[in-house]
Amino acid sequence: MAAAIGSLPSPSPTADPSIPASATLGRHLARRLAEVGARDVFTVPGDFNLTLLDELEAEQPSGGGVRLVGCCNELNAAYAADGYARAGRGVGACAVTFTVGGLSAINAVAGAFSENLPLVCVVGGPNSNDYGSNRVLHHTIGLPDFTQELRCFQNVTCYQAVVNNLEDAHEQIDTAISTALKESKPVYISISCNLPSIPHPTFSRHPVPFFLSPRLSNQMSLEAAVEAAAAFLNKSVKPVLVGGPKMRVAKACKAFVELADASGYPVAVMPSAKGLVPEHHSRFIGTYWGAVSTAFCAEIVESADAYLFAGPIFNDYSSVGYSLLIKKEKAIIVQPDRVVIGNGPAFGCILMKDFFHALASRIKKNTTAYENYSRIFVPQGEPLSSEPGEPLRVNVLFKHVQKMLSGNSAVIAETGDSWFNCQKLKLPEGCGYEFQMQYGSIGWSVGATLGYAQAAKDKRVISFIGDGSFQVTAQEVSTMIRWGQNNIIFLINNAGYTIEVEIHDGPYNIIKNWNYTGVVEAFHNGEGKCYTAKVRTEEELNKAIAASLGPNKDCLCFIEVIVHKDDTSKELLEWGSRVSAANSRPPNPQ
Repeated sequence: MAAAIGSLPSPSPTADPSIPASATLGRHLARRLAEVGARDVFTVPGDFNLTLLDELEAEQPSGGGVRLVGCCNELNAAYAADGYARAGRGVGACAVTFTVGGLSAINAVAGAFSENLPLVCVVGGPNSNDYGSNRVLHHTIGLPDFTQELRCFQNVTCYQAVVNNLEDAHEQIDTAISTALKESKPVYISISCNLPSIPHPTFSRHPVPFFLSPRLSNQMSLEAAVEAAAAFLNKSVKPVLVGGPKMRVAKACKAFVELADASGYPVAVMPSAKGLVPEHHSRFIGTYWGAVSTAFCAEIVESADAYLFAGPIFNDYSSVGYSLLIKKEKAIIVQPDRVVIGNGPAFGCILMKDFFHALASRIKKNTTAYENYSRIFVPQGEPLSSEPGEPLRVNVLFKHVQKMLSGNSAVIAETGDSWFNCQKLKLPEGCGYEFQMQYGSIGWSVGATLGYAQAAKDKRVISFIGDGSFQVTAQEVSTMIRWGQNNIIFLINNAGYTIEVEIHDGPYNIIKNWNYTGVVEAFHNGEGKCYTAKVRTEEELNKAIAASLGPNKDCLCFIEVIVHKDDTSKELLEWGSRVSAANSRPPNPQ
């Protein structure tokens, strides 16, 4: 039988003694990942990727390579890579096995795609000789076609490389990683299981460093957009600025603050942009989220006669069931490479950060809207005091959480009521904040906490996870303990899927209650550092927080907070009813 193109037998490792033993595909991949910031690779072994893992392991971090962080399953490994990419290290990476591993990871990869995160998903693929052989392999759906996994990943990655020969492997790997960086999206790399350890001259110990050509704005388009935007804003009476989530991918957060300083406008953020704008800014007015906005924020934004939205995503969740009182003709919408002013004109080929920087010098200072905000603002009240022994309320919990935060903290909020409660936290300067609003995959935060903490060694991660979400991905807490992380996890046990209850209730929203602290203690099993507490009252909460910040500051701290099943934020009640109304709209007449 003739060999398929690209599947010719590879040379023997001893064919050319002049090639260093370290010049292998696997070790080249390790060096490339480390070069772009992925010093940790989250892995799950399988027979197709074992040799690849050997080679990745051989290229140690001290020598410019990577460290393998073994995870409990592939979904969690990819969630961890997502969290790692968020922590400012440039890119996240996971390595799994063919099809059964890749399709398990794909949900998390899709989430990273939706959130514009650079993630490299590496899959150990079939032996190169099996391509085109008409053979049926294990870990597949039983057909001699090996492209099922590839075809699935084509929908959730910006580039796919199937490496089944050594001749162009270097080029394929480099193109994939550089595309992830340029597009700030996930990529897929499949590597035949018999190739990673074979020395080849293209994998020299010191390859040419990555050089990515910088993207530039079209100067004529930029000048025209700035002139039109300045005219639009300078004639307005009470303009405002609203930051959106795509400021991250545009790397425009500093330029946005520069514009805010120059303009004098009040500054709000969309909920999915929390943490991208410093909340200690003198004119920060909170989260704009329609009917569930920070107090007095929506009134200022929606009454403005002009608003600039920086990198917004208007979906049914961020628009509270499409109920925002925003008019297109009053808005300047700035996307990472495009500016639209009112109902037109639109300007393309403009980088967001360049636009903000140029606009800052053309804008007239106007503090009218912020002065209005200052006149109407009334500080939020403190929660009612708890009686001794009274069951703990969620608003009391977050009163104490607020006091825990510092510039050395990072908050991770799971999908659910934690979205709304964490949104109300005032972030100190330097405090990180992450949640997954666009994709909203429950269970994301457990893996993301592992990955974020592995990258951000200078911060203590504080995560807020509902009991329903925790049951999806709980086992990755054992990996946190194994790697000596000192995260603080607040497990909010309110007996079910509370966010779903508020959208549409039913018996399917009730889950089996676990002894959550007992589960974590079983994960600990006497190995590593771990502290657990089960709290039902404010007094017990105070003791647990004091223990986690004091004698157990170097431990993984897991605090199960037991609250009433109907103890939700008022924002969730409002948001849930509006999203429910949007979901239940009847079909349009045909």
